[in-house]
Amino acid sequence: MSFQFKKVLVLAPHTDDGEFGCGGTIAHLISHGAIVYYAAFSACEQSVLPDFPKDILVTEVKAATKVLGIKSENLFLFKYDVRTFSYQRQSILDDILNLKNSLNPDLVFIPSLNDIHQDHATIANEAVRAFKFTTVLSYELPWNNFNFSTTCFVKLSELEISTKINALIEYKSQSHRPYANEEFIRALARTRGVQISSNYAEVFEVVRWIN
Repeated sequence: MSFQFKKVLVLAPHTDDGEFGCGGTIAHLISHGAIVYYAAFSACEQSVLPDFPKDILVTEVKAATKVLGIKSENLFLFKYDVRTFSYQRQSILDDILNLKNSLNPDLVFIPSLNDIHQDHATIANEAVRAFKFTTVLSYELPWNNFNFSTTCFVKLSELEISTKINALIEYKSQSHRPYANEEFIRALARTRGVQISSNYAEVFEVVRWIN
């Protein structure tokens, strides 16, 4: 990845999507001097297991993004109910446009345009509308991607993949997910690394590249 990017915005439909999709790359960019902003649109209170407080994901995303190196003032949390984004498309677009106008990022990370989760699809499509003149990359979430075009790879160091894993460990409320474990995270990064003769990597779909 070229490091001309100085201001980066990660759009996460739900807390933890950004860490799963591009946590290693976030750590990578920050270590090379980029300012990274993170916007999560739902803390999924309706989906939290009864063992945890309803707002646990707010606490967890703050801890996880801190591990990645994102400053607390660069974290934006919206309060949309999970699985309702498609009914609130215009409000979500307005929020994304406000982020665009206030931050003016030169790189934006979004879910895949082929993501089958309805909330993820809404964020991806509204982001493309908002950022027509900005470099946009879609991150990989294999459990929601029936197909994914591996058109951009970011090599990751052991430190960067470990940072990603440590960030995701903060999501105690999500540890029951089959993909929320170090073995899977490291195996996926190894698989993507093998494709480019690297120890570890994250992969992205190029939606738009502006240089």
